[in-house]
Amino acid sequence: MGLFIGLGVVVVLVGFVISLYNRLVKLNVNVEEAFSSMDVYLKKRYDLIPNLVETVKGYASHEKETLERVIRARNSAMSATDPGAVIDANNQLAMGLKSIFALAESYPDLKANEGFVNLQNQLTKIEEDISNARLYYNGNVKIYNKAIVVFPNVIIANMMGFEKKPFFEIEETERENVKVQF
Repeated sequence: MGLFIGLGVVVVLVGFVISLYNRLVKLNVNVEEAFSSMDVYLKKRYDLIPNLVETVKGYASHEKETLERVIRARNSAMSATDPGAVIDANNQLAMGLKSIFALAESYPDLKANEGFVNLQNQLTKIEEDISNARLYYNGNVKIYNKAIVVFPNVIIANMMGFEKKPFFEIEETERENVKVQF
């Protein structure tokens, strides 16, 4: 009789561990899916930036350093592989894009250029999509990160190598107003 009780306890514990592990795996997949969705919008942004930079170059050729910084940030963001590096690189890129739009304010002809306005509108739409994707990603990261730190999940998470995922947050410098100097 004691053997059956002991076997029953073992079966329940194994079932519990398997259930917990499967839940953590599903949450991890949700985070990865959310990041992939956001990555699609980031790729659209990367594709649009060279067109935007080329349009601005024609009007603001003496702003070469600003434009080159944006292209470097774009290339860095495109080559980033892990979520933390992607987040950092895209924060730098966002600051560079703000600089381009601040430059546009100083060039009335550029602001009136139909191609520039079209690119700016496309980029604005993509930035809205990225913002929504960030919310979705961060929501999934919050659920996952909470799940791997609560008891008893933390035991299984540590044993199976589950690690916290980074949130997609803006940098402090991105909260500041863009300064344009001529």
